[in-house]
Amino acid sequence: MGLISKATIILRRVKGASFSRLNQNIQAIHKETGKNRLFILPDMIWCMLKYGIGYLDYHVFGFAQIKGKNRKTFMTMHHNIGLTRMVNNPELYPIMNDKMQFLETYGDFIGRDWIDLRVAGTDGLRALCRKVNTIFVKPVSDFGGTGVERITTDSDTDFDALTARLLENRQYLAEEAVVQHDELNKLCSDSVNTLRIVTLTVDNTPHYLYALLRVGSGHNHVDNISSGGMYTRIGAGGVLEFPAFCDKTGLYYDCHPVTQTAFKGFTVPMFDEAVTLCLQAAQVKPDLAYIGWDVAITPDKPVLIEGNILPGYDMVQNSKFNPDGKGLLPTVEAIIGGPVPKA
Repeated sequence: MGLISKATIILRRVKGASFSRLNQNIQAIHKETGKNRLFILPDMIWCMLKYGIGYLDYHVFGFAQIKGKNRKTFMTMHHNIGLTRMVNNPELYPIMNDKMQFLETYGDFIGRDWIDLRVAGTDGLRALCRKVNTIFVKPVSDFGGTGVERITTDSDTDFDALTARLLENRQYLAEEAVVQHDELNKLCSDSVNTLRIVTLTVDNTPHYLYALLRVGSGHNHVDNISSGGMYTRIGAGGVLEFPAFCDKTGLYYDCHPVTQTAFKGFTVPMFDEAVTLCLQAAQVKPDLAYIGWDVAITPDKPVLIEGNILPGYDMVQNSKFNPDGKGLLPTVEAIIGGPVPKA
């Protein structure tokens, strides 16, 4: 990438930056490392130019304490997009981008009832709610928890009015609420705390890359990081070995701030089964080769929530989860047998 291209990226990021969050991250880095604030900012800018990362990546990756060749082991946004373009067939993107198509394609792994409100109408919604009582409604193509609403109905519910409101809001998907495993309720019972399991398929063979646990803040019904949730990496056998990180606050939490349940030492139930589920799902459409699967753990089994054609590259590379100071890039390149292209 040439100097002009890099400068263009920097200017774009500076224009879109939140200077309050920039300062928040600098203050957090200073507190965590003891590094002088006057050193941190110019090094951030250097890393933007050299590696194409933003200030949040700089903080999360621990670049203030990582030097030289180890910095080159980290996947960046440009690697992530480049890998997606390299191995995923864009003609199949609608399967992942449209929640209805996803549910239809991966129906064997869903484990819950759902309807398309545009097709089912009031009668279909009423029938679903009589069967399951509590549902989640969602827009078909929005992500990050946008437009997700939990609804519990009863004998007094006006289904005509409810259907009209949901259609007006474009919340076309209505699905049975997932009942979460009791163990995960100990972390946060207000949200379904999902696993993000990433697979990479090469020559029709799916490989497990990594898994994260996302936990709700305790103040809403979603676990999305963009909505104030937090995340931590899952180790072998489903055991959590690290604290959880929250992008919104820039802080690490040894215990959930509401439930006070400790993250380190917590065991995610049926973790190995969840990984197997994703490896099986990855074989349904091998040309969708690099996928981040969102998985819920019910009392009986893991189930798919949705899939993502652009899995996050940043969370798994959090410095707290990688005490050796190295990133994900060598692992990915070993699987694909060569360098990951940059977008």
